[in-house]
Amino acid sequence: MDPPAGISHRHPAHAMSARPDDQDRALTELVHNHPRLFVLTGAGCSTAAGLGDYRDAAGQWKRKQPITGQVFRGDEHMRKRYWARSAVGWPAFDSAQPTTAHHALSSLQKQGRVAHLVTQNVDLLHQKAGHTDVIDLHGRLAEVACLDCGSQESRNTFQQRLIKSNPWLSELSAEYAPDGDADLETDQLDRLAVPSCLDCGGMVKPEVVFFGENVPRPRVELAMSRLDTSDAIVVAGSSLMVFSGFRFCRRAAENGQAIIIVNDGVTRADELASLKITGDVGVRLSRLSTSLSASTTQPSPLTS
Repeated sequence: MDPPAGISHRHPAHAMSARPDDQDRALTELVHNHPRLFVLTGAGCSTAAGLGDYRDAAGQWKRKQPITGQVFRGDEHMRKRYWARSAVGWPAFDSAQPTTAHHALSSLQKQGRVAHLVTQNVDLLHQKAGHTDVIDLHGRLAEVACLDCGSQESRNTFQQRLIKSNPWLSELSAEYAPDGDADLETDQLDRLAVPSCLDCGGMVKPEVVFFGENVPRPRVELAMSRLDTSDAIVVAGSSLMVFSGFRFCRRAAENGQAIIIVNDGVTRADELASLKITGDVGVRLSRLSTSLSASTTQPSPLTS
């Protein structure tokens, strides 16, 4: 399938052998011995779909930090800037398709290997790949909600209202950025009309955890309870530089659980890792799925 307009599939930063190597074999062996996996995924699983990430292989910022929740609520100009950029970036973000990594994890769930999956991404690509019972740690960009009454609305419906109120937005274009953003600069923000809540007229915000905000406690507690019943944690495509993800590795270390990291770059939990696998996350997970599928001794399917 061709990528949607504005989306380009990115190749791995460095070429990998077409055949499994020692890292693949070590990963397969450790997962085989720890069949009930808790998987935590990050942006590295989605970059091949053309969805950008914020950090480089060294874990450093590649671009300006995104808007914080406090600024979104308190600064009207910056809030308008966010919605203008989001209006341009949303169609391509919404059209993105699952990557090799997403399909591999879905296959591993069907094999009974992945008992639980928590993602730091907000793109729903795991669900598009057929993965079920996903915990979207940072929310879903496909939904918006009123900050006053809590009323929810799909992002696509809100997009229609946003464009209807500001037809000139549909004439703009820009390079796409992470999380449905676009590198757009415009001097027309003063005339931007941001739609309000249909029920109470309150301020509408994407149903995602912005930088500077906390993940809802019930969501964290649910994810932690699932980690506690797992054999090992697999971190796939995340630098873990944000504490909301790193805390799961810290908990696993406290529990004495195996910590497996599959990431093309440094992570905050490298010193805690039982096994660190480098290279393209999609290739590594696909080889893992294929290897385990071919195994003659598979565990019974697990339920979440």
